[in-house]
Amino acid sequence: MKKQVYPPPLDIETALTIIDRFLVSEMRKAGRKRLVVGMSGGVDSALSAALAVRALGKENLVAVKMPYKSSSPLSEKHAGLMIDKLCVESVRVDITPMVDGYFEREGKPPLSPFAKGGELQDNVRRGNFMARMRMAVLYDLSAKLDALVLGTGNRSEWLLGYTTLYGDSACALNPIGGLYKTQVYQLAAFAGVPEEIISKPPSADLWPGQNDEGDMGLLYSDADAVFYLSVDEGRAPREVSDILGMPFQKVENILKRMENMEFKRRLPPVAAMPSPQGKNED
Repeated sequence: MKKQVYPPPLDIETALTIIDRFLVSEMRKAGRKRLVVGMSGGVDSALSAALAVRALGKENLVAVKMPYKSSSPLSEKHAGLMIDKLCVESVRVDITPMVDGYFEREGKPPLSPFAKGGELQDNVRRGNFMARMRMAVLYDLSAKLDALVLGTGNRSEWLLGYTTLYGDSACALNPIGGLYKTQVYQLAAFAGVPEEIISKPPSADLWPGQNDEGDMGLLYSDADAVFYLSVDEGRAPREVSDILGMPFQKVENILKRMENMEFKRRLPPVAAMPSPQGKNED
């Protein structure tokens, strides 16, 4: 008997219909025709770009490569591969002078608590700054081109909080925000994203050797299964553990991370002021 997979296989045709309508509708409501997207060389940005071209046409997407001096050459190669495949306009902006200029003024990031012998710099701080600098570039280009910024974050990253506030989490609209990472792979394969992009380990490429699952200490497939059963089906943690054959503590840790990262999924809280009393409404 074949083992049940969670989340279940994506209904590709339904997903494409929903995303097509979403993109067309949101662009119409915004009164815009063009989009700009950051092309990292990863599967998420490749799929988002492919979906935008499918719904709106290649003439309405501008892909932006934004390497840093330590970025993997393979990432830029894969970004270019997808740009060529889609035949879209592209721009290259090297963010090295912007990032290094700040840290030369501010001083080197403090040593990471995980540093060995004090040799490893705080990559997270620099990586977050890089992510926000890239989004600043995208929003400036969106103003220049009268375009909207296309989001590239998936639902798994959103629930895990594996995203930089006002960095890669910022966008005007997001076609894949409702897809788990495992579903992104399914749709990417159908959409013609090259296998060499799909098959490589997911990475934000914020420093040499960095990869998502290594940073988080868990696999997207495990997180997706827990989230699907907990969030989509409303099952209790103990039941999720039994269904998946996953240690209860691991299930709890994944759900605890989702809970702790709630602040990244909502607008900043505002201190509400009382309504004026005794105001004459007539």
